[in-house]
Amino acid sequence: MPEQPREPERAIAGTGMGGAMDLAASEATTLEQTPGGPAAKPRSLWSDAWRDLRRDPVFLLSALVICFLVLIAIRPSLITSGNPLTCDLARAQDGSAPGHPFGFDGQGCDVYTRTVYGARASVTVGVCATLGVALLGSVLGALAGFFGGAGDAVLSRATDVFFAIPVVLGGLVLLSVVPSSTVWPVVGFIVLLGWPQVARIARGSVITAKQLDYVQAARALGASDSRILLRHIAPNAVAPVIVVATIALGTYIALEATLSYLGVGLKPPSVSWGIDISAASPYVRNAPHALLWPAGALAITVLAFIMLGDAVRDALDPKLR
Repeated sequence: MPEQPREPERAIAGTGMGGAMDLAASEATTLEQTPGGPAAKPRSLWSDAWRDLRRDPVFLLSALVICFLVLIAIRPSLITSGNPLTCDLARAQDGSAPGHPFGFDGQGCDVYTRTVYGARASVTVGVCATLGVALLGSVLGALAGFFGGAGDAVLSRATDVFFAIPVVLGGLVLLSVVPSSTVWPVVGFIVLLGWPQVARIARGSVITAKQLDYVQAARALGASDSRILLRHIAPNAVAPVIVVATIALGTYIALEATLSYLGVGLKPPSVSWGIDISAASPYVRNAPHALLWPAGALAITVLAFIMLGDAVRDALDPKLR
């Protein structure tokens, strides 16, 4: 008697709505191996954010500008061979000339060279101040939000006091008594007045994260407070801090230029866009190029960092997906 052909093996696959459907074994295997199917490994918030950032032209353009600024801040000699402190009064307020495309300022200094070297001070102040603000604010805010109690109350009142201080007025008062012409007094002032904003954001993120189920499960299993805070809460609460710090970096660069323009930030012989803008303001009608080039470089830098922060915020905020 001839052997009857056997029916293919069947498998039961869930429909996702409480039911099931009958599938051949080969079809079930294909379903399991399909990218994005039940067997696919879920992506984290950071991997999704990096995938979105790589496809965002705003992020790519701003990152390219920032990389160029960082490069010339580290090695300005790559694009200029001049000395920003070398001046010739005989060429004061002259326009562009061969080897001097941006012309000369009121002291006869090469505007192109000073504009290039001015990036070093601005980038240094912005990066160092942002790191200091993010570190100090994150630590204080995380500890206050996690432990609560009297420490949380003291931090809340302290941030209220710092928020009430006008930034520019505070800079005029505090920095006017500092004789140093380096970037560090400006960095310290920005950290002193900038940490409350990051502290409040970190505190709110930690309070929200510590109420989630996985944190409660870790606590029930006997995990210590330090392990819960560092291993479970911090990685999931740091995204808002990164967004705020990235956007604030551009504003800190603008704040340094403002304080230097008013004469209490960086001081000569330091080279800064704010110093050059202040020096060129009195004769802007006779030599507008001496003001426009450093002002344009400052505007492009601040805009690049703000655009970068907006792109990072869009990528890290799940509500915008």
